[in-house]
Amino acid sequence: MKTTVIWFKTDLRLNDNETLVKAIAQSDQIIPVYCFDESHYGKSDFGFEKIGSYRATFLLESIQDLDKNLRKLGSGLIIVKGKPEEEIPKIVKQYNANKVVAKREVAFEEKRTEALVQEALFKIKCEFETFSTSNLYHAEDLPFSIKNIPDVFTNFRKQTEKEAQIRPAFETPNKINSPEIEPVVIPSIEELGLSFQSIDSRAAIVFKGGENEALKRLTHYFDETNSISTYKETRNGLVGADYSSKFSAWLALGCISPRFIYQELKKYEQKFGSNESTYWLVFELLWRDYFRFIMKKYNAKLFLQSGIKTNEVQINDTNSINLEAWINGKTGVDFVDANMIELKLTGFMSNRGRQNVASYLCNDLKLDWRLGAAYFEQQLIDYDVCSNWGNWAYLAGVGNDPREKRYFNIEKQAAQYDKNKTYVNLWLKSKL
Repeated sequence: MKTTVIWFKTDLRLNDNETLVKAIAQSDQIIPVYCFDESHYGKSDFGFEKIGSYRATFLLESIQDLDKNLRKLGSGLIIVKGKPEEEIPKIVKQYNANKVVAKREVAFEEKRTEALVQEALFKIKCEFETFSTSNLYHAEDLPFSIKNIPDVFTNFRKQTEKEAQIRPAFETPNKINSPEIEPVVIPSIEELGLSFQSIDSRAAIVFKGGENEALKRLTHYFDETNSISTYKETRNGLVGADYSSKFSAWLALGCISPRFIYQELKKYEQKFGSNESTYWLVFELLWRDYFRFIMKKYNAKLFLQSGIKTNEVQINDTNSINLEAWINGKTGVDFVDANMIELKLTGFMSNRGRQNVASYLCNDLKLDWRLGAAYFEQQLIDYDVCSNWGNWAYLAGVGNDPREKRYFNIEKQAAQYDKNKTYVNLWLKSKL
């Protein structure tokens, strides 16, 4: 009997999951596993939690939902906690598995863990195979090799749109053959070493984890409200649930795939017509792809202060007083402070806000940009390693920005995007 372990990570879904589809096709039985990697729970080199309470809550909800969906198909999720290179081989031995399949990683720490797991499996003569499940475009379909990916997004976008095709999404399996899997026991936030934080009632949206919630959001944004048809005009909004798609948190944990979103968007366009707004969602998904490919190209460089630049970079400050003021929304600059308070109390911030607070940290406070990136890693529900570090490096002038220094005039930005001070008043004046 051929038994395959599927190691779920940030691909917590059944729909458009090549890893799962291939595992089912190649095996007699499937053992789905999620490992709470102990290295994810603790402090980063910059003193922040690697996963904060908001994201951990969303993750636990997503795992619960995955287990529920697996059980509907005759399977279920096994949960382990510790080092994946120790825990995954234990499962292999327990079920006498021939193979482990998993999502392919591109970022430095994740790749290192993947290599350790592969090494441990090799020792027990177990095959290990990975699949790329996070992108809109498959790396193999790009018109250039990874090492030749253009360092300017526009060049990447134009050539990719012209010469590459988006593959169809994989269907959700109808049935999964698994041995009987005990009811899942999801750890509590406290068992992960964190303390629960409730989300402020002023939050633009209350994110709930899981594939079912992701599909609900997609239906809401596309079919129930037709908000996608005005996305380009509203995407720089600051208040409310529907100024942008808010798909990012579900994309980050792989509760939904970009290809499935694209497929549903094409159906929407057939019904309601395409316009600049429907295209713009694909444009943003392409940016997300781009940061993954750049991470693959440059590997650990995106975590260095000098980023992907080779020229000498000014060593910035780590002034803890300025950093604390920025984190706590006490810089005295209302637009920055409102955004930082929203992030602190909800785990979310608009795209417009992120660009402004990052510019302020790098250019006005002249702090090491990596402190901002590490704080975002802790706070954001929708933290995605490639997008987060890629965007921060970009705004710090050490990433893929063709302009040397991208400085945001905060007052001008606030006047343009919050001219009636609705947003600033919401976060600085209103009480719970």
